[in-house]
Amino acid sequence: MDPIVTPGRFAGQTAIVTGAGSGIGKATAVRLAREGARVIAGDVVPARLQELLDQFGDLDIVTVDGDISHQDTTTRLVAAANGRIDVVANVAGVMDGFLPIAEVDDATWERVFGINVTGMMRLIRGALPIMVAGGGGSIVNVTSEAGLRGGAAGVAYTASKHAVIGLTRNTSVMYSAQGIRCNAVAPGGVQTNIEAPMRSPLAGSVLGPVFQHVLPPVATSEQLAATITWLASPDSANVTGIVLASDGGWSAI
Repeated sequence: MDPIVTPGRFAGQTAIVTGAGSGIGKATAVRLAREGARVIAGDVVPARLQELLDQFGDLDIVTVDGDISHQDTTTRLVAAANGRIDVVANVAGVMDGFLPIAEVDDATWERVFGINVTGMMRLIRGALPIMVAGGGGSIVNVTSEAGLRGGAAGVAYTASKHAVIGLTRNTSVMYSAQGIRCNAVAPGGVQTNIEAPMRSPLAGSVLGPVFQHVLPPVATSEQLAATITWLASPDSANVTGIVLASDGGWSAI
């Protein structure tokens, strides 16, 4: 069953979405815009953002290209909101080749953490004062099944997604009294353009059989966008500090 769009649910609101050029980020940006939000869509690939505008030119979408791990990019995303931010959806992320700790190199570790954690932290840090001044808002961070277990990815990705959960929970506790809700979504397998090759023979031998026989059906980006927009919306007004598994039941196995 396809998710149902709720027209007007975000009317008058401004949302920032990272990783908006493809996959979950694109689906989230489009859904928020279809439900009435002005969307600041960020992505590292300008051509993807142009394609987003070409496809959905009738929606209120402003694009900002740049690497989310760079401070300049997060600064420009916040500036593009023009003083109002109601929703932040941190979707941008990269994988790590399933490299275990004895095989991971510094460049892979730093790139994964720079995008998956540091960029997220900087965007929230920049957006929070505006959100608080405006009376509050909702932050939704994309973690992963790898944030809930040890056997879903390599060490860098796994550690980064555990860090996202810690960032989410601490932000929820520290800012709830100021009207900020902060939650995380943990997807399982999703049809996106994020490459996830197994560069490690060890990972292939240990995790390969698990993935072949245990994984539930792969979800669509639109299904994940439905979860994210629910957490971003007033429909989840009493929900903060949680990690919501949107994984087709993988976390129950």
